[in-house]
Amino acid sequence: MHFADAKGILTGRGGYFGMNIYRGCTHGCIYCDSRSRCYQFTHPFEDIEVKRNAPELLDAALKSKRKKCMIGTGAMSDPYMHCEEDLRLTRKCLEIILQNGFGAAVQTKSDRILRDIDLLSEINQSAKCVVQMTLTTYDDDLCRILEPNVCNTKRRIEVLEEMHRRGIPTVVWITPILPFINDTEENIMAILNECVRVGVKGIIDFGMGLTLREGDREYYYAALDKHFPGMKERYIKQYGNAYELQSPNAEKLTGLLRKICKDNGILSTPDECFGFIRELPDKYPQMSIFDL
Repeated sequence: MHFADAKGILTGRGGYFGMNIYRGCTHGCIYCDSRSRCYQFTHPFEDIEVKRNAPELLDAALKSKRKKCMIGTGAMSDPYMHCEEDLRLTRKCLEIILQNGFGAAVQTKSDRILRDIDLLSEINQSAKCVVQMTLTTYDDDLCRILEPNVCNTKRRIEVLEEMHRRGIPTVVWITPILPFINDTEENIMAILNECVRVGVKGIIDFGMGLTLREGDREYYYAALDKHFPGMKERYIKQYGNAYELQSPNAEKLTGLLRKICKDNGILSTPDECFGFIRELPDKYPQMSIFDL
């Protein structure tokens, strides 16, 4: 871990802005796109760059905006990595979002987010808060291989359930789905059934597959060699050097997703989900206990 002073913290335009308080990640997910060389890391990925002046930059940026909007975090680096336990920069930024009357959209894989559920609930009452969790692998043993340094899927589902109890809407990213590894009907149905049970608002899927490019491809293939001997060769034979690697079961799995979502009133396309996440209505209707 090392510290840096950032020049700015928010990116985006219009009615939605994103921020990354940290650069890099310690969760160790074998498929992580953020390892790609196009993001121009100048330090090892696990050597987290901490933007120590993030709260001050955020406060100044929000005070300069005329119109309230949603502020997102977690798209590139998880805001609840191990270092957040001591640094609490994500919490400080949430406090600033609350103080300035903005909404928050937080994406994570970690149950550390529960430490801030008081703030998330307050933001949801005063403006709007959406919590997003990534769920890819229901089987505990497989999850420990694919996402080794973060809580498993069942624990993340408990987080979603607790958010729902508090009236905080949730969105699940069921991505990436890895061909020949977790792209089974059993895995997808287990996740979808739990999403229904805990009342998620939407589920984001990008075609039941994953993407690989320079940087993360090498890391992913090294992990395949370690944990799934012969799988790398199967990938190369099936996909060559393609960027998008869609599961051979994609059509069937996507059909299951669409049906479950339609039957249960869950948003099921990226456009629908992003529309909900990024919208901050003038009068946001919080869920009441009667909606739970």
